[in-house]
Amino acid sequence: MEKKWTVDEVLELFGLPFSDLIHRAQCVHRENFDPNAIQLSTLISIKTGGCSEDCGYCSQSARHPTAVESTPILSKEDVLAAAKLARQNGATRFCMGAAWRGPKERDLDAVLEMVSAVKSLGLETCATLGMLKEGQAERLKDAGLDYYNHNIDTSSSRYEKIVSTRDYGDRLGTLEKVRNAGISVCCGGIIGMGESRANRAEMIAELASQSPQPESVPINQLVQVEGTPLYGEERLDPLEFVRTVAAARITMPKSHVRLSAGRREMSESTQALCFLAGANSIFYGEKLLTTGNPEVEKDRKLLSKLGMHPLTA
Repeated sequence: MEKKWTVDEVLELFGLPFSDLIHRAQCVHRENFDPNAIQLSTLISIKTGGCSEDCGYCSQSARHPTAVESTPILSKEDVLAAAKLARQNGATRFCMGAAWRGPKERDLDAVLEMVSAVKSLGLETCATLGMLKEGQAERLKDAGLDYYNHNIDTSSSRYEKIVSTRDYGDRLGTLEKVRNAGISVCCGGIIGMGESRANRAEMIAELASQSPQPESVPINQLVQVEGTPLYGEERLDPLEFVRTVAAARITMPKSHVRLSAGRREMSESTQALCFLAGANSIFYGEKLLTTGNPEVEKDRKLLSKLGMHPLTA
């Protein structure tokens, strides 16, 4: 039975001496996973820009004066070509993201075709499409969707400081629809948005309190994009990011903890510490929606240097 973590208990984890925290996280990791295996996922933006939401971190919001332009949805053929390349490069999961508050029916029809096509390649399928209406999760499941990504973004107590066009309960509502449809949940958050350590502990406790816990937990570091409200925010200390990864591993022992946005700005040493702290999944490829990501060859060299290997399907 999964332990129910309180915010104070997670905050105590954050406050442990660094070596003690990493040791504890590594022990939990080894009890549940091959410590040298990394799950590789590739993320593609199937619909970029023009989103009606006002998320303070997002370059794709139509409300923010960023350089990202709104583009039409990609064709199934383009998505399939990208999925084949991802598989060739070693990815086992292919994630499709769209800059929507939620998919309209005509949009969903196109996504369903993409999901079925990608699934036929033998890849795990994942989508992040915003908030879902009744019945949409079931249709995605029928099309072959394995995972649905829907991050809680930040702690519930701080949520309205980051987004005003939806609330924390809206996120939980979509997660419930996804669970009820039998789709695995990919749910994490973003750190480095000006929050306190207590806020980070609260977010981890809230992720860990989901029942069942998310199968995948992406830990994102804010990628600052000029024109967004959070541009110019003070940079997070890399060791605090590692502590957050360790707390996620300890509190969600059977989840894949993924290094997601912000990895391009991390040194190899920071990434290595994150793997030591229990991260065992990365987004793999040159781009994450609209922001850069370490190149495939660079990632291969890093994993080789560390004696790590990709998780096979």
